Amino acid sequence: MKKTVVLCLAFIAGFCIMSFELIGGRLLAPYFGSSVYVWGSIITVFMLALSLGYLIGGRYSLNNASLTRFAGIFIAASVSMLPMIAGSEMVMDWVFSMLEDPRYGSLFASSLLFLLPTAIMGMIAPYAVRILTESTYSSGQTAGFLYFVSTLGSAIGTIMTSFYLVLWLEIDEVFWLVSGLMFCAGVFALLVSFTEDKMTLSHTA
Repeated sequence: MKKTVVLCLAFIAGFCIMSFELIGGRLLAPYFGSSVYVWGSIITVFMLALSLGYLIGGRYSLNNASLTRFAGIFIAASVSMLPMIAGSEMVMDWVFSMLEDPRYGSLFASSLLFLLPTAIMGMIAPYAVRILTESTYSSGQTAGFLYFVSTLGSAIGTIMTSFYLVLWLEIDEVFWLVSGLMFCAGVFALLVSFTEDKMTLSHTA
């Protein structure tokens, strides 16, 4: 049960990361355009944020890894998006007033808006590997299958966002959708964790 839940959550995280990145480009476009400079800035910030998340998530997983703490990462990622959603227009106006150059302006704006939520989402993958790994013998296979599921989620998130969500929803609405998905995933993981704890207590009683 736990393995299925963790894999589902990894899929959702992959979906949300790519959706978040693509809509980030749409958010910056009215101010800095959608040139290679802008996308280079966005990709740089996301890669840097994910690398920090991988590092922090790996360290965090060493201390009593559990499904409850795993759920907390999803909820933290969801909550960290809220200031960005509420204040993105104000931040973009402020950055554009100081840096009209699409290279440095987009890089600075991307860092302010996307670095923290993406870093928290980056913690998910290494933490999931830690929860799923039962032995050093199977660790490589476990990590490989987890990244397969996560990357599949990213691919579907890319298609869904670029082909459909941008046509159906406004930019802020997509951000709210991503935040809501992460929050619901975290709550679901908490419920599963509490259910497993109750079952364990009932069996030991």
